[in-house]
Amino acid sequence: MKAVFKTTGGKDPVKESTANYSAGEVIFHQGDLGTEMFIIQEGEVHVIKNINGASHILSKLEKGDFFGEMSVLESLPRTADAVAVSDVRALVINGARFDEMLRKNPEVAVRIIRKYSKRLREANTLLERLVGREVDADQAALDSTKLAPTERGRHRLVDVASGASFFFSRGDETTIGRADPVTGILPDIDLTPVDNNRSVSRRHAKVIRAGNEYHVLEEVGTVNGTYVNDVRIPTGVPVTLHNGDLLKIGLISMKAVFD
Repeated sequence: MKAVFKTTGGKDPVKESTANYSAGEVIFHQGDLGTEMFIIQEGEVHVIKNINGASHILSKLEKGDFFGEMSVLESLPRTADAVAVSDVRALVINGARFDEMLRKNPEVAVRIIRKYSKRLREANTLLERLVGREVDADQAALDSTKLAPTERGRHRLVDVASGASFFFSRGDETTIGRADPVTGILPDIDLTPVDNNRSVSRRHAKVIRAGNEYHVLEEVGTVNGTYVNDVRIPTGVPVTLHNGDLLKIGLISMKAVFD
């Protein structure tokens, strides 16, 4: 496949630039050499991988999601197509701007780290299976927290506005956030259906069980804050959560219900 070099060119390498794409327009092709990544400001983008003549959708991205960062980090050809599904407005980030952005917006850096951490775990698991070894115990414990919940006798968070219930996982840790198509990570409690303003970070907080007690901890890189009974909690510091407490994640207020 012939590599094509694409860049915005002729612009201040530090300043950000915005690009607009029409529905159906290809933002970049698999095999292109790129020096930029993109952050979606409006619209929807599909990342599509072409394998043996067949197209496979890898990710469906929306406002706030990013793509194309591999070319910025590794200076390698694009590994998939990026196609505007609707009219799209995107922030175009080159290498110089990328460095500045990582310093000023830690959430983007954290999401990139999680994305590649997930890929590494998947590669390690595949390697172990190929050589006939079992998946390590830590990964098995992580997978066990992804069991489908039953709706009775489970501790949960109840959205004050809609009354929707979000049940804790069966493990000792329950992640809270929004589904992240960039990293492929799905939190145990996905607040996407009730977070119309996208105020919740992709991986916003988690609830940790310690014996008979529960503690809420805000994740690194969270933007809009986490509150227990209207008091903002510090990042990375566990705060005890009691039955009946009001937990606010971004703009979403929920009541803790312990059965």
